[in-house]
Amino acid sequence: MSGALRIERLVKEYKPGVPVLKSIDLTIEGTGLTSIIGPSGTGKSTLIRCINRLVTPTSGRILLQVEGEQVDMAQLQGRALRRARRHIGMVFQEYNLVERLTVMENLLTGRLGYLSAWRAWRRKFEPEDFAHAYELLGVVGLSAFANQRVDALSGGQRQRVGIARALMQQPSVLLADEPTSSLDPKTSVEIIQLLRDQGVQRGIPVMVNIHDVELARRYSDRIVGMTGGHVVYDGPPDGLTEDHLHTIYGGKAWLE
Repeated sequence: MSGALRIERLVKEYKPGVPVLKSIDLTIEGTGLTSIIGPSGTGKSTLIRCINRLVTPTSGRILLQVEGEQVDMAQLQGRALRRARRHIGMVFQEYNLVERLTVMENLLTGRLGYLSAWRAWRRKFEPEDFAHAYELLGVVGLSAFANQRVDALSGGQRQRVGIARALMQQPSVLLADEPTSSLDPKTSVEIIQLLRDQGVQRGIPVMVNIHDVELARRYSDRIVGMTGGHVVYDGPPDGLTEDHLHTIYGGKAWLE
């Protein structure tokens, strides 16, 4: 398999006969940032959530390299799914942090998938897990917040915690579902830059579902444009023309 992630003929129906994703084919390889753009309801979030199996695909394959072995995420169940999923980092729109826990405690939850059930229940982490967590807090600019409760943080700080928690998994691929939608423009730029930089530095692909086209153009290595459950553009940011955007978003009014 060439590439860290390959999606073949992926279909998702929430209602029988009404597909949200209509035979998607994508290969995500190497490093860098791939941004998925398109109007609301076109299947961007569903695509991201099918990859990490928060949503179960109706048909198709999602091929991922896990510990030297190629697996089909669409077919895995039980222990095999849990084992594979720990290699897919996920950053959420609404952060999905445990508000009453500290920043450090939230980061360490990124290692739970690597512990036995007994050790996970007792939160018995390895010393190297704590060392890695402190290192990541420095990477995301939160070194001084290790013992701060998450519910006392700003939105941008919470999203940085979410990114650090995903990186604690040492993932093969990093996914982000609208990570900037609740943030101000300055913080949005910082978060997208952080995601891209970490993908490059760690040698992993990053996929981001994003509504801000100009932000996607500025920081992405690749843009995937979706509309109506189909991919209608797949290429570099500088190849994304107004005609492509009209096709993706259905006319010119949104640009005016």
